[in-house]
Amino acid sequence: MQTFRIARAAQLLGVSDDTVRRWIDQGLLPTTDAVPAEVPGDALAARAVALVEEAADPIGALSSARNRFVGIVTRVQIDGLMAQIDLQSGPHRVVSLMSAEAARDLNLEVGSLATASVKATQVVVEVPRG
Repeated sequence: MQTFRIARAAQLLGVSDDTVRRWIDQGLLPTTDAVPAEVPGDALAARAVALVEEAADPIGALSSARNRFVGIVTRVQIDGLMAQIDLQSGPHRVVSLMSAEAARDLNLEVGSLATASVKATQVVVEVPRG
């Protein structure tokens, strides 16, 4: 079973090392007997899923899209007929290109709470060499 040191676990979950340590102290994340402490990969995966469930969709919409990223709008760039919207969802930056009209209709501005919905026909999964 793969394990992760606290700093790496924090990076993967998009939180601070201190948050991971608090979760360990609260019993939300188990550790192995290793020194320094390591978090089992399956427990880290379960915590990641729980975090997604805790980050409720702001509109509570039902959708066939399973890849939904709740986050904060960090950039709105409108140029002519098109707009680029940047959304920060934990450690993930999602960029959307849409019509300027749609961006205005949604009242998107820096600091807005929004959900990016991604629907793709192909998803590539990579793992580190080793």
